[in-house]
Amino acid sequence: MVDCVTCKPVCNCDRPGAVCQDPRFIGGDGITFYFHGKKDHDFCLVSDPNLHINAHFIGKRNDNMTRDFTWVQSIAILFGKHKLLLGARALKTSTWDDSVDHFALAFNGEPLTLPDSEGATWQSNTRPKVSVTRADETDNVLVEVEGSLKIIAKVVPITEEDSRIHNYAITKEDCFAHLDLGFKFYSLSNQVNGVLGQTYRPPGYVSRVNVGAKMAVMGGSKEFETSSLFVADCAVAQFKGGDDSEGSLQGYELPSMRCSSEIDGQGVVCKR
Repeated sequence: MVDCVTCKPVCNCDRPGAVCQDPRFIGGDGITFYFHGKKDHDFCLVSDPNLHINAHFIGKRNDNMTRDFTWVQSIAILFGKHKLLLGARALKTSTWDDSVDHFALAFNGEPLTLPDSEGATWQSNTRPKVSVTRADETDNVLVEVEGSLKIIAKVVPITEEDSRIHNYAITKEDCFAHLDLGFKFYSLSNQVNGVLGQTYRPPGYVSRVNVGAKMAVMGGSKEFETSSLFVADCAVAQFKGGDDSEGSLQGYELPSMRCSSEIDGQGVVCKR
C-alpha cells in the first residue's frame, strides 16, 4: 500500500496479510486474530511447496497469565535454495532514535548493507531476483521476491503508551523492538499452510478462529513450531525447496534485543 500524502509504501496493519503488534494477524480471508506462540521460539507463518516463512518470537512472561506477551522479532524466507533474513535489532540506549536504522538483513548467510537513504536498493543476481528497497531513510523496507511475494516491513519499538494500555509491564531494563509486516502473495498453492498461510486457501476453507470471541486467538502452537528459524520442519510443512544446509545462516546472529537505560523511574525504555 502507498501513503497518499507521502507516496511511500507503508505497512498497513488493517489489511489482509498484516502481522503486527503482539502479534495481531489479518488473514487472507479477512478475519482478524491473534497468535501468541511462545517467547524465544520459532513458528511457521507460511508453508507452500515453493515458499516457506518462519518467524522468531520474542516476549515477556506475565505472571498473571498462562502465556507470554510475544512479538515477531525476525522472519526467515525460504525459497528454492535461498534464505532471506529480515530482523529487528535495538541499540543499547534509553531513547529510541528514528535516525538510526534497526534492521538486520541477510541473504544466503551474507549480511546486506543498504545506505541510509530513501530509495536505496539492493538486488540479487539470482533467479528469482530478490530486491530490498528503503521506503524511508531508516526502519522501513520493501522486499520483493520475483513472482512470489512482496513485503512491507517496519521496525517499531514498544512505547510507554503501549505498555500502559496493554499492561506489558516493560521496564527500564528491557527494550523490545519488533517487526510490523504486510504481506502480498502472488502464487500460493491450494495446499498452503502455516499460521497466516492457511487463511489463503481456496473457498471451502473454514477458519479455526472463533470469530465470536472477544479476542479471537489461533491455537495450534505445536503444529506450527519449528526447530530453527531457517528450517522448514513444522508439522504442517509443505516446502519442497533446496537442501537446508546450502546457504545456511548458521553463525549469523541478530544483535541482542536487551538494552540498558539511564532513565530514572518506571516505564518503557524505547520511546519515539
